[in-house]
Amino acid sequence: MTILLEITPVPKPRQTRADKWKKRPAVMRYRAFADELRLKLPRDVDLNGRSVEFTFKMPKSWSRTKKAQMDGTPHLQTPDLDNTLKALIDAHLSDDSGIWSLAGLTKRWGYRGSIRIW
Repeated sequence: MTILLEITPVPKPRQTRADKWKKRPAVMRYRAFADELRLKLPRDVDLNGRSVEFTFKMPKSWSRTKKAQMDGTPHLQTPDLDNTLKALIDAHLSDDSGIWSLAGLTKRWGYRGSIRIW
């Protein structure tokens, strides 16, 4: 079963106590991502043994030619794969100690941001 979430992935930011009243953009982006993910990804979906592919939207400033060349290629820039995965797991699960196996993780460029779980 493949789950395709039309959500632009974001990394998990390092948060402090001050983030409860300080509205830092990175934290607000993560919270919006987490809220949207909770709405779209059913709670009963078990991530163990699954593969996850994060697709990052290409910048508007890139030409059509460059976008065509980069579509589907590995995303080798920040955010890091581990921070993006942490955002997904922390938003989906209240206790992530139950994650013991992931089959594969990838991070790619695409025309739209998405998360694919299979």
